[in-house]
Amino acid sequence: MLSIFLFGIASGFPWVMIGSVMSAWLKDAGLTRSAIGFFTAVFAVYSINFLWSPLVDRLKLPLLTARLGQRRGWILLTQLLICLGCLALARLDPNSALWLAGLSALGIALASATQDIVIDAYRIDSIDPVHNEQQSTGAAMATSGWWTGYAGLGAIPFFVADVPGWHWPDIYLLLAALMLLLTGGIWVATEPQTRIREQTYQQAESRYLAAVSSHGPAATLVLLAILSAITLCGFQVFAPTWFAYQNAAVSLLVLLLVAFAVRTTSRMLKEQAAQNKLTANSTQKAMAWLLVSLGEPLRDFFSRNGVRVALTLLLFVMLFKMGEAVLGRMSIVFYKEIGFSNADIGAYSKLLTWVVTIVASVTGSLINLRIGIIKGLYVGGLAMAASNLLFALMASVGPDKTLLFVTIVVDGFTAAWGTVAFMAFISVLCNRAFTASQYALLASIGTFGRTTLGAYSGVVVDYLDGNWQLFFLLTALMVLPSLLLLTLIRHKVREIAGERA
Repeated sequence: MLSIFLFGIASGFPWVMIGSVMSAWLKDAGLTRSAIGFFTAVFAVYSINFLWSPLVDRLKLPLLTARLGQRRGWILLTQLLICLGCLALARLDPNSALWLAGLSALGIALASATQDIVIDAYRIDSIDPVHNEQQSTGAAMATSGWWTGYAGLGAIPFFVADVPGWHWPDIYLLLAALMLLLTGGIWVATEPQTRIREQTYQQAESRYLAAVSSHGPAATLVLLAILSAITLCGFQVFAPTWFAYQNAAVSLLVLLLVAFAVRTTSRMLKEQAAQNKLTANSTQKAMAWLLVSLGEPLRDFFSRNGVRVALTLLLFVMLFKMGEAVLGRMSIVFYKEIGFSNADIGAYSKLLTWVVTIVASVTGSLINLRIGIIKGLYVGGLAMAASNLLFALMASVGPDKTLLFVTIVVDGFTAAWGTVAFMAFISVLCNRAFTASQYALLASIGTFGRTTLGAYSGVVVDYLDGNWQLFFLLTALMVLPSLLLLTLIRHKVREIAGERA
């Protein structure tokens, strides 16, 4: 649990670099709200990290994997890449090299999203399946750690920003140094066992190799469908403006390609040759390796849960925390516009949220164990929606520190409660043989809608002519579709959660 907490700190800290600190830096540099909102599109990579999560499960890093293990080796690599991204931002001026700053932020986001894959897999793998109820405790420790990195350490740059002689490039040097210190968590952690995962992949690869040898053309079509889906998802991340009006159509096309790949793969495996010992060339072996790595975790998820239930679960995961995320993209801009200082933001938005989240995470995990996951999701969702209304009240009252204190406490408590319930739920849905791939899939689906709409949050505020009250009211209503969907599938969700437990 200590290792999970320390890795949670390292997971939350990069969001400060490309989130609140970046927004404050761009705001002080004179960029518009719309430009700041579009800049946060780099967070979209968190929604597609499931695309390369199977490679994190299977690829072994030279030196690092042999010395530290699969999980810890990948974590150290990603943390060092995040440090390099901060060093790059420290040498840039957003007014003269905005696109370079965007590329550096994108690099940090890619490394951080990959780090999240490994950390989440480490958290789930470290808890023995016979003690699966401890996933709620693990989720609470991960959430507490995440907010310690995001809010606790994230408050430091805002306090330093008001110190004479400190500028935002200097602060990014400080962030790089702090991230380097966080690599110390690698030496505290113990590498989890990987025998089940390795055996499962070996067995699956032999079956896929037989299927590829027997159905070469069909296997080629499946691989092309998977690569096409990956390409389309990449375009949605790297060219969000180009896809502004085509997101729905592209998402539907990706869904159809994935459905074709899963259905065809299942049929190939059922109709594979009776003799598994077939002569296979290097091309077929490479194709089988890719199909196992990219396709088997997804096929397993749909085959275990059924297509209809699996799609319903993915839709619920995508919608549950959308309103909270859209609000979060503009919260720093909102605080600065109504008159709060950088020190106020650091004290209330960061440090206070940090303390509240730790208390709420532990409390929420204990209560969720008693009332059950369905009630925990209902209470968490409704509470998150209600807390957004306090932001609307603050927009009417102005920079009142007492109201800011109440709002931050309530918002932090409800967000932590909902997050713990959400993480514990998707953790028990994962097959331990494909932990990184399946958890990344569920977490990425949950992030996809939030980051896509979050990129346009500044446009929404501008369209409303700066009407923050109406904006926060809209974010409060965004949770209702997910709760309605949960009502429709609550019996099946209880059944699935019970079976996994």
